[in-house]
Amino acid sequence: MTKRENDKQRDPAEELPEAAPATDREATPVGHPGPQKAYRNLDFLESSSARSLRILSEYVEPNARFKHYKIDDTIIFFGSARILSREEAEKRLEVARAEDGDLKIAQRNLDMSRYYEATRELAHRLTVWSKSLPEDDRRFVVCSGGGPGIMEAANRGASEARGLNIGLNISLPMEQIDNPYVSRELNFEFHYFFMRKFWFAYLAKAVVVMPGGFGTLDEFFELLTLVQTGKIRKQMPVVLFGSKYWSEVINLEALERYGTINAEDLELFFRTDSVDEAFDFITDQLTSYALDIPGPRL
Repeated sequence: MTKRENDKQRDPAEELPEAAPATDREATPVGHPGPQKAYRNLDFLESSSARSLRILSEYVEPNARFKHYKIDDTIIFFGSARILSREEAEKRLEVARAEDGDLKIAQRNLDMSRYYEATRELAHRLTVWSKSLPEDDRRFVVCSGGGPGIMEAANRGASEARGLNIGLNISLPMEQIDNPYVSRELNFEFHYFFMRKFWFAYLAKAVVVMPGGFGTLDEFFELLTLVQTGKIRKQMPVVLFGSKYWSEVINLEALERYGTINAEDLELFFRTDSVDEAFDFITDQLTSYALDIPGPRL
């Protein structure tokens, strides 16, 4: 038999690698799977070459869901993932007393739990208020970073008011586990911080900043910068909640004193320790500047 005749009789599948890629179509007439579609190739989608597609997907997929559930705009809550509910903090204090634990930390956790409860109450009241608006679409929906602590408190308050609420989670090695109060249909998981921040800023019509750490400071200052520089042009009421905490953590007046910001920049946010004051400020601002302008915008 000649070499040409031998080649004709050889099974084409024998010429292919053993681990041929899977396919979503039927086998070819010669019994070998056809080529794989690019959008089903996870090795490609998770590669550096497809980074632009992953970034785009974190815009397109959330956008489709927000449109489907008619989410026009949001009220954002920022704050620490480490702050406990009063109930949990009281339990831990009891355990510390019974087992000779660290009473100082347990008492501190109980003191800080007031911010969890304030967030929960404020989110509840704002959700009740937003549900009373004569709108077909959902306005001023409570939105958090989706994790524990202050984020959980915001979603919990909205859930207890029987309102849809949003969690913009981010994949992190610690602390960031989605809380059980986020509406399942609006529970998101992001890889890229900047895409998550985009959705915070783009949908927000008001912001509440509770005590928090590096992440909260980052989110607070980035939004302030966008408002100060006019990159966010919409009216954006910002509540800085917890006067004692914030006055110790950051000396904002010193920035003005040293001339690195203008005096009017200190008016870009409203400081308070009162849920009533925060509620009145936000609802007054939204009624005056955002009620007749539905939809996301910068």
